[in-house]
Amino acid sequence: MPAHRPRTYVPTVAEAGAWADVLVRHRLLHAAVLAPTGQWLVQHRPETPVLVLDGATAMVDLAAEIQHRARTTRNDTR
Repeated sequence: MPAHRPRTYVPTVAEAGAWADVLVRHRLLHAAVLAPTGQWLVQHRPETPVLVLDGATAMVDLAAEIQHRARTTRNDTR
């Protein structure tokens, strides 16, 4: 994956939650749940293990990775 531009801010829980909702709604993730500890529990497909992400920044980074993968895959099939 290409290098990212340096982040100029720390993502909020609300931003991470919005991205989690979008990813689940568009079926790019099976589930994404905010734990009381601030960690995110993420599952790519129903049969895959649950991943534990450490906070909002990790959730937003995962969203960026999924978007990048979707865009490069889509461009390859054109």
